This record gives sequence, structure tokens and C-alpha cells, in this order.
Amino acid sequence: MGKVRKFLISLLILVLLILSLGGVAVMTLSGEVMASEKDNIVYAVTDEESIPAETAEALKEQKPECIMVLGCGISDKETPTPMLRDRLETAIMLYRAGVAPKVLLTGDNGTLTHNEIHVMLKYMRDAGIPEEDIFCDHAGFSTYESMYRAVDIFCVRRMIVVTQTYHMYRSLYIAHGLGIEAVGVASDQKVYAGQAQREIREVLARVKDFFQSKSKPPATFGGEEIPITGSGVSSHGE
Repeated sequence: MGKVRKFLISLLILVLLILSLGGVAVMTLSGEVMASEKDNIVYAVTDEESIPAETAEALKEQKPECIMVLGCGISDKETPTPMLRDRLETAIMLYRAGVAPKVLLTGDNGTLTHNEIHVMLKYMRDAGIPEEDIFCDHAGFSTYESMYRAVDIFCVRRMIVVTQTYHMYRSLYIAHGLGIEAVGVASDQKVYAGQAQREIREVLARVKDFFQSKSKPPATFGGEEIPITGSGVSSHGE
């Protein structure tokens, strides 16, 4: 029994050591992603109704081809979640300020009951954004796939990314890894329920996308090019 007990204690110590080293590696890679992109988050919207003129002019100097809005869930078939609503409102502010000529909506349209793009497109239309200036990526099943398809399908080379700050570091890291010149405008307009859980998941997601940005696997779906410099109507899927 003594030998068995010693073996079990040694095994437990080994497992704890491996878990500790793994935890350190995860936090190190997550921290690297955040550190490399923190200076590329150039503005954070809070409760403004418009983008300050000096900020808009600074963003225009980047010559972005579009404003990318990353999906993050819907409340029902017609309503964005509070987080997605704030992303859309931020993009509308940027578009109205003339920061970029096009808006690229990307999200999960994988099932009939969960169609983020339908909700996002309707929101943009209701805000008066011209049809031809709205582009829709129906196969943005993940942040990585959204960025990959931005290059592969929509031929984007320069853009502004709109999402909340916690998610922005990873979004920009992927974009830069795929050769996109990108800066971020964060849409943190309120404190959102469930943020602690999202922060924990995001640490692991940063590690996953750290490696994906290096290996550059293709997106799940390809397709014909719809250049962001043209009309987006054909991408609406209606």
C-alpha cells in the first residue's frame, strides 16, 4: 500500500505541474496577443451619438475600405443582442462620419433559427445605410473565418474593426496575421451581463487563434469574389 500511495502522490504532483505549466503557457500567449494589439485600438465609443470630428479625421487617414461588424448573437429573429446592437450603432456612427464607404456585416447564418445576418442587415437598412454600401458575409462562423473571408471573398486590404474591447485584441491579431491593415473602434457602450464568463472563454480563444493566425487554414466555405469596392447587393442573399 505504501508504494501505491507514493505512486499516486507522485502522479498527482506531475498532473498539477503539467496543469500549472499549461496555465502559464495559456496566459502568456493570451497576453502576447493583447500586448501586440493594444495600441491598434484607436478609439472606444461609450454613449456618444456621433464620432468626434478629430477622431473621424484620424480614422480617415487610415484609408479603410470598410467597417467590419462582427456578429455576436441575436435575441430573436428580428432583434440583436445588446452587444450586437452597440456594435451596429458604432458602425453606423462611423459610416455617417464618412470614415469608410462600406460596411461589412459578418456572422453566423448557419441555421434557419439563428440568422445573425438577417438581423444585422435589417438594422442597417432601418438606419438608412444604402443597400449598395452594405456587404454581408453569411459564413462568418468564427472570428478567424470572418477575417479569412474578408480577404478571400471580399478582397479587403484595409478596414476598421468594430467589436467590444475584450474581443478586439484577438480580432485585430487575426486580421494582421492574414495581411489586413486594421485598426479597432471598440463599442463598449455599457456593462454587459455574463462578461466574466466571456473573458475566461476569450483567453482560450486567443490561444486558439494565435496558432490559427500562424497556420492560416482556409475558411469552411469559399465562394466567388465580391470585392468590397463594388456594390454589396449581391451578397445580401435575398
